[in-house]
Amino acid sequence: MSLFSRRALALVVGSAVAAAASAQTPPTAPPAARPASPAPAPAAPPVLGAAPAPNPAPLNAKPEPRPTGVAATVNGQEIPEVAVWRALRQFSKEEQEVARKEILSHLTENSLIDQYLSHPSLKIEVKTEEVDKLIGELKDELKKVQKDYAKELEQMMLTEAEFRAEVTAQMKWDKFLKDRATDAELKKMFDAAPNMFDGSMVRASHILLTPGTDKKAQEEAAGLLRGIKKACEDEAAKVVAAMPSTATPLEKDAARTKKVSELFAAYAKQHSTCPSKKEGGDLSFFPRVGAMVEPFAKAAFELKVGDMSDVVATEFGYHVVLCTAKQPGKQPTFEQAKEAVRAVYAMRLRDAVIGQMKPTAKIVVTAPAAGSPMK
Repeated sequence: MSLFSRRALALVVGSAVAAAASAQTPPTAPPAARPASPAPAPAAPPVLGAAPAPNPAPLNAKPEPRPTGVAATVNGQEIPEVAVWRALRQFSKEEQEVARKEILSHLTENSLIDQYLSHPSLKIEVKTEEVDKLIGELKDELKKVQKDYAKELEQMMLTEAEFRAEVTAQMKWDKFLKDRATDAELKKMFDAAPNMFDGSMVRASHILLTPGTDKKAQEEAAGLLRGIKKACEDEAAKVVAAMPSTATPLEKDAARTKKVSELFAAYAKQHSTCPSKKEGGDLSFFPRVGAMVEPFAKAAFELKVGDMSDVVATEFGYHVVLCTAKQPGKQPTFEQAKEAVRAVYAMRLRDAVIGQMKPTAKIVVTAPAAGSPMK
């Protein structure tokens, strides 16, 4: 069964089979730090509207009323409310306001990519028989787990036409990526940064502030984060200064790290807007690529244990990052790391397409329609 068939299966099957099918997806981190929320496997952009979310709704439940209306338009192309709700319904009521913004951003980017790949100059063609073949494979896989294709689509609020459109969009991307992610290009990326793919892990905590696009609010947020960093460093320095002269450098460093960690966790609980604030900002261990957005991951891996970053700006807001532990990896060969390199290449290619399309795009977001469960 192909990788894409497994991704398609994961879209419509809410079972252990779906979990196994999407096993390549990196563990999701709190919304402030993951690549996109909800996040697909990075090997390709997600099927439109198919991004998985935590706490999936049981697919054996009675079908919900299908939301109506348009959630947004991207250069005149509609994103229906049902596409948003398909992912949003899997979040708790308390999380839905934040999740809706992330889901809409995610779907908007998918729309931009689909529009880019549809340009005649690219000559990317997906034939009807190719879509038929994949859907036939999917139906066969569903039969193996005693599931009905039509019923699974109904539970996911997907019509046959919508699903075929999603399959087609994904196939376009797969062809686009295949043409560009040649072995030569992947080897070039691997040689430039082999340590990105050695399996090393870092444990970090962060404090997230979300000032939006207002310049004054952004300056205030950055100032608050830098003030928190300085306060942690100053208090830790006092602890070290009060230690006896017989204390070793190792003991002093341990005391400093302990004080910084304690204060940082307290500030995270007080100020952070990320759900990780409950754990003092702790994000646990994560790899160099695939789990966190690039600016965040880069900052975390460049830190020494016990050190804090300067303000890091990402699509989620402003962060200050504290490195709390590291786990070394083992340097792989190119062949061993090839699929991981391809995943990073795909993410960067996706970002490049969005970066080209978004500045001139006309994106209009509307309030939830009257038929939406958000109302």
